[in-house]
Amino acid sequence: MTSTTMKPTAMNATRRLAALPRLGAIAAALTLAGCAVTPTLVSQDEVKNRISADAAQMYADQAPIDAPVSLDEAIARSLKYNLDYRLKKMESALAFGLADYARYDMLPQLLATAGYRSRNNDSGGTSIGIEDRLQSLRPSTSEERRHWLAGAEFSWNLLDFGVSYYRARQQADQFLIAEERRRKVVQNMLQDVRAAYWRALGAQRLSAQAEEVLKRANDALQRSREAESQRIIPPVQALNYQRALLDATSLLNLRRQDLEYAKRELAALMNVPPGTAFTVADNREAPLPQLPTDVRALEDLALAQRPELREEDLRKRITGDEARKQLLSMLPGITFDVGTQYDSNKYLYNDSWIQGGLRVSWNLMRLAALPSLNTAQERQVKTDEARRMALAMAILTQVRVGVERYRLAMTDLQIADTSAQVDQRLADYAKASVTARLDSDLEAVRTQTRALLGNYQRANAYANAQIAYGRIYNSVGLDPLPDNFEQDDLKTLSGRIGEHLRKAEKDAFALTAQAGSATEAK
Repeated sequence: MTSTTMKPTAMNATRRLAALPRLGAIAAALTLAGCAVTPTLVSQDEVKNRISADAAQMYADQAPIDAPVSLDEAIARSLKYNLDYRLKKMESALAFGLADYARYDMLPQLLATAGYRSRNNDSGGTSIGIEDRLQSLRPSTSEERRHWLAGAEFSWNLLDFGVSYYRARQQADQFLIAEERRRKVVQNMLQDVRAAYWRALGAQRLSAQAEEVLKRANDALQRSREAESQRIIPPVQALNYQRALLDATSLLNLRRQDLEYAKRELAALMNVPPGTAFTVADNREAPLPQLPTDVRALEDLALAQRPELREEDLRKRITGDEARKQLLSMLPGITFDVGTQYDSNKYLYNDSWIQGGLRVSWNLMRLAALPSLNTAQERQVKTDEARRMALAMAILTQVRVGVERYRLAMTDLQIADTSAQVDQRLADYAKASVTARLDSDLEAVRTQTRALLGNYQRANAYANAQIAYGRIYNSVGLDPLPDNFEQDDLKTLSGRIGEHLRKAEKDAFALTAQAGSATEAK
């Protein structure tokens, strides 16, 4: 009877040994298939398709420029079409989506399962008595070769819930950090557009006059060389004149190029397609606000408004939640589960049932890391405080330097304005006193060139004053507009920006007044 019982076992072992070569062949084929992967370069067609798709998306849904661009419209176009700002909006939207998704990690698990099980023979076997060691020689089975399984189980781990709660809070703070970074992009964009606009406007105002003066200067240089060669005027006088005229035209070209580059920068900020011609609206030069007097109030406002410091406040909360999350993970985990199961196996006495359980688990080895956790937390807090203090000092320095730069820019503007007036009067006198003498006509051209250079310097000084004022506005961290402008069309947004800027320019002490009111509110 023993030999009869062992015969099927030996046959099964023989079958398994015979199947080993086939399994080895399958494994070798899969290994060779994995080794056959080789690096493949991106094709030129794929690159061309990518370029075409990017170009179409970069300038999609943009309102055409059909009129001179004002400062209000330039800022509005930058807010709506600038790609850097689009990226920050996408990052903020991504952070919001991740924060919303993290909330669902706090929910209990409800696991639904279904499956099918099949085998080529019957499971089962013989049994042996525990006390008398008698063996039952009649094999039996209690499982069908093929049967269906299904189940639904509800489980909840309190430890996982606590960790997920703090993780969701951290993700929500990450969204707020993304929003502060988006605010910073908007503030920097306003500063950049203001700088590019006033420089471009200065170049545009003097462009036609510069073309005419440079043409006359080149003609005057040629006439001076001819007069020198013909000994009409002394060579030393001709050379000194040429040297003075070349110096003036060289400076004029440098100033002209510096201002005209600003138009290209403005086009990039507004995301204008290449080759699009546009002009800048010739707005009047608004009176510049007076120098802020209460610098301390500006500093207090900057410490409350700057996005960088608000981001540090949020990082402090994230650090605290991280410490709580790590500490919570050292506590025992309690898991409660309950579910219903179904098995189509006909040999079962009960083919469906409900089962539940309660488990407690605790990794005691993690308690050894508690001193290291406390030390790391203390060092992280000190690092965050040191970084915040350094950033606050840098911001206070920016405010004070910004006020000083504005003061110096206002002084430079006054000097440039006076110099331009003097140069223009000299040019007018020289033009009025032109005689038939060649040296008199050449001197008139030189003074006219110098007067145009003074106008460029004056336009550059005014632009620098506007830029310096914008730096104060930016260093304080004031928002150019509320955050609810995303759905505004270009015309509406331009109007809102213009209203805001006019209100700020109307009050010569706008920044100081806002700073004082914020300090009183504290």
